[in-house]
Amino acid sequence: MEAVLARAVPVFREHGYDGASIDHLREATGLTSGSLYKAFKDKRHVFSAAFSHYVKDRRQQLAQRLGGALTGRERIAETLRFYLESASGTEGRQGCLVLASLIEATTLDDPLRDALREALDGNRTAILTSLRDGQRDGSIRGDLAVEPCADLLLSLLQGLRAVGKLHDPADHAALVATALKMLD
Repeated sequence: MEAVLARAVPVFREHGYDGASIDHLREATGLTSGSLYKAFKDKRHVFSAAFSHYVKDRRQQLAQRLGGALTGRERIAETLRFYLESASGTEGRQGCLVLASLIEATTLDDPLRDALREALDGNRTAILTSLRDGQRDGSIRGDLAVEPCADLLLSLLQGLRAVGKLHDPADHAALVATALKMLD
C-alpha cells in the first residue's frame, strides 16, 4: 500500500486533485482501475491516503534535517534550506501536494479541507515552536512578534514551492540569510 501511495503522490502533485484522473493513477501505480477502486473506493480516497502519506513523509524528512540544529534560529535556517532544496530542480518542478491542494481548497470537501488545514497548522506550529525556542535560547531577538513572523515564514515557504514549479530559487544562502535578518 505504501508503494502504491508513493507512486500516486506525484500524480496529484503534478495534476492536482481535479486534474488527476483514474487513468493517470492507474498508469502511475501499475494497478488496474478495478484494483484501484477495490483498494480505495474512489479517487477521493486515493487522494486522501496519498495526501496523508505525503505529509507524513515530508515531516519525517524535515525532522531528520532538523536533528542536528541546536537552536531555534538553526531550525528556522534548516527549514528554509529544506524548502529551497525542495523547490529546486526536478523535485521543485513536481510541486508540493500541500500547495496544490491549497490552490484547490474551495473545490475540496470538508474532510479534505480539514486535512489540508491540519497540515498547514502543523507547519505553522513547528515554525512558532522554533521561533519561541530561539527566543528562549537567545538566537532570536526576544521582542520579535512570533505570530506574524510565523505567518510570514509559512507564506515564504509555500511561495518558494510555488515558484519552484517554473524557476529554481537563485542563491539559497543569500535567501536564507535575508529571511533570517527578520529574526535579528
